[in-house]
Amino acid sequence: MSLVALVLVGLVALLHVYFLVLEMFLWTRPPGLKVFRQTPEKAEQSRVLAANQGLYNGFLAAGLVYAAATGSREYTLFFLACVVVAGVYGAWSVNRRIFFVQALPALLAIVAVVMG
Repeated sequence: MSLVALVLVGLVALLHVYFLVLEMFLWTRPPGLKVFRQTPEKAEQSRVLAANQGLYNGFLAAGLVYAAATGSREYTLFFLACVVVAGVYGAWSVNRRIFFVQALPALLAIVAVVMG
């Protein structure tokens, strides 16, 4: 895998670690409330669901790190594709900006891995 591909995969993995932290630990705190545009009441009601969602983001990050560390192109593409699907679904069902924050970086990483 090229250096550009590794950097982009690492960036996508770091984004998902950030999502994990926001959703699992900061959901009801000011940073989480601001990022997700939540009221404290709404955040409190949905915090268990958000923590579960954060855990899944952690699995995506772990998969990307494992794939990059082992040099497995197939695993890298699989986990990046999972991120793209999650980002497209989030953009469709929640907010269009999710596409740009989640799916687009993964799409760029896929291009870098394939061209690699």
